[in-house]
Amino acid sequence: MGNSQASTASASSSRFVTASRAFSKQELDGLRELFASLAAQSQTGGRAISRPVFLEYYGIRGPLGERLFELVAKESGGGDGVTFEDLIISKATYGRGTRDEVEEFIYQLCDVTGDGILSRSLGINRYSLFHFLLSLTARSDLESVLASIHETIFAENKEAVEGSKNRAFEAFLNSAVFSKNAKGNSEKSMSLSDFRNWCVLMPSLRKFLGNLLMPPDSGRSGFQVPILHYPENISTDLLLLNKENTDAQTVLIVKDTEGSVYGGYASQPWERHSDFYGDMKTFLFKLYPQASIFRPTGANRNLQWCAINFSSENIPNGIGFGGQPHHFGLFLSANFDQGHSFTCSTFTSPPLSKTNRFRPEVIECWGIQTKGAQDEKSKVVKGTVLERFKEDRNMLKLVGLASASD
Repeated sequence: MGNSQASTASASSSRFVTASRAFSKQELDGLRELFASLAAQSQTGGRAISRPVFLEYYGIRGPLGERLFELVAKESGGGDGVTFEDLIISKATYGRGTRDEVEEFIYQLCDVTGDGILSRSLGINRYSLFHFLLSLTARSDLESVLASIHETIFAENKEAVEGSKNRAFEAFLNSAVFSKNAKGNSEKSMSLSDFRNWCVLMPSLRKFLGNLLMPPDSGRSGFQVPILHYPENISTDLLLLNKENTDAQTVLIVKDTEGSVYGGYASQPWERHSDFYGDMKTFLFKLYPQASIFRPTGANRNLQWCAINFSSENIPNGIGFGGQPHHFGLFLSANFDQGHSFTCSTFTSPPLSKTNRFRPEVIECWGIQTKGAQDEKSKVVKGTVLERFKEDRNMLKLVGLASASD
C-alpha cells in the first residue's frame, strides 16, 4: 500500500513538473499569488482552495461549476480542495494543452454526473441523490451543462425568462448527435467524436467551455452576449432593412410562420448589385428548432445578394445568401412577404426552413457596432418587433452570434 501511494505521489510530481514548463516564470509567480490569496480565504491552513472559494472566484454556477472543481481537484484527490499542483496541472492541460487534450478535458467536464456517460435524457437509476439535490431537478448531463451556462451568462439579466431558456435548450440538444452505446443504458450517449462535431456547430459553446479557468475579471471569451440597440419609436410597418443599416455589418433574423428561426450574418453593407458580392466572413445560421452555424466552404463566392428594381428574370429582386439566383441558401423577396431556402454548397447548409419556400412572420435586421463606436449612430431605447419575441432574442444571446462572427 505504501509503495502504491509513493508511486502515485511520484507520478503526480512528474506531471506537475511537466505542466509547470507550460508557463513562464512571471506566469507561475502570478498563479502562486492567486493560489495564496484564494487558499488564505479557504480556512485550509493555506494548503488548498476550498470548494466554496473556488466556485465563488470563477463564478461558474450550478452542476458545471461543481464538476469543474472535481476535475481540477482530482489530481490530489480533492480532500482539502484544489492544491497548487492541481491548479497548475489543470491549467496546463485545459489552457495550454493540445487541441485533443483540451477537448478531452471539456468532454469530461460535460459529464457532470461523472459516470462516463454523456447523455441527453436522464437514466434516473444512475443519477446520484447529491446531483439531484444540487440541480434541484432531474436533468441529463447536457441539460445540466446548458442550465449552468444559462445561469452563469444571464446571472444579472432578468429578461432571460424560463420559456426562452427551455426553447434554447431544445435547439442546442436537437443539434447534438448521440452515437455511442452506453453499457446498462438503452439510450445512446454522446461520444467524444460526437461532442467535437457538436462544438463545430455550436462554436460559442466551445468558446465558453474552453475558458472557465480564465480569471473572471479579464473579460473571458465566450461569456459576453451582444447588446441589442434599437430606436425608440420603430414601427412594425417600417421596413427594417433601410439605409440606416447600409454602413455596418448586420445580422438578419427570420421567424417564419412554421415557427422556425434562422438567418444570416452579412459582413458587407446591403447595397444594390446585379450579382453576388461579399466576403468570407459571411455565414448562415439556424436558431430554432436546431441551432447551427454554416460558414463559407470556398466552393464559390456567391455570398451576399441585394437586388432592387431590376426587370430581368435572371436577377431576382430581394436579398439573399449563397447558392444561385432563384435557388439561394436563404432569400427574402423585395417585398419581404415570402422567401426560400435550399441546400447550398456556398455554406454546405441544408434548407434552413422546414419547407423550401416559406412565409416570414417576423424579420429583424440588426446592425453590429464594435464597443466604443460613436454614440450618435445608436441613440436608442427599447421597443421593437424582437422585443415582443424575447425567446428568440435571448436565444440569439445564448448562441453568441456576435462572438461567432469574429
